[in-house]
Amino acid sequence: MERAFTLVELLVVVAIIAVLAAVLFPVFATAKVAAKKTQSLTQLRQTTLAWSLYNDDYDGTVMRALTTAPGKVVYWWGSFDGTELRPEEGLLYPYMRENRVFVDPTFPVGFRSAIGLTGYGYNYAYLSPSEYVARDYHEVPVPVAESRVERPAETLVFASAARINNWDFPTPKLEGNTFIDPPSYNFPSVHGRANRQAVVSWADGHATTLRPSLRTADFGYGNEAALFAQANLGDAIKAGCPVGSACQDYYYSLAKD
Repeated sequence: MERAFTLVELLVVVAIIAVLAAVLFPVFATAKVAAKKTQSLTQLRQTTLAWSLYNDDYDGTVMRALTTAPGKVVYWWGSFDGTELRPEEGLLYPYMRENRVFVDPTFPVGFRSAIGLTGYGYNYAYLSPSEYVARDYHEVPVPVAESRVERPAETLVFASAARINNWDFPTPKLEGNTFIDPPSYNFPSVHGRANRQAVVSWADGHATTLRPSLRTADFGYGNEAALFAQANLGDAIKAGCPVGSACQDYYYSLAKD
């Protein structure tokens, strides 16, 4: 005589599967997040190596945040003419021949825009500074020699970045950012993602993770600390150099002091 499972046995099996799923799904999700963070670290390390090779090819002059060409702006990940993004024309593309490596795998797709924001921001304030002519506010790029970076292992080049856009929308919106602003600029942009940590790279070529330091009081031009904290947007701060201190820009600046 053939035997079949009873209803009780089937219910027991279903219950066991449900328990296993409840236990294992969070483990799989955690493992997926960890794998993406590891991938992001590897990619940012490669991007920073390309940045260093670029500097070598330009006689030790550090890469600009962007350059201009007729009818378009050229960023490190591609050029944009107002309509079309061309990854193969990016400043760092010749050193990688692969544009996907520039995109942070932990970067939410919804934060991207037509110019192809990568999820990483550049330390433009110190590595790509400018002066402005007073009469017409004309921008004059200030070249930076790589030899001026006195603390390569403690000077940021790239970091996972985002911003709160509170000027284009009736409700502030979290979106991608191409820059990381130093604490003195009062616009936190280092974005903690996987496990609330940001992925950052340094001028000596290594990449690490750090937890952004979040603001606790409103700042700048009406920026609400709570909005930035909720989005996990903060600053890269060295221990002992809190926001407002003389050394608050330590990880961004080039000099030893």
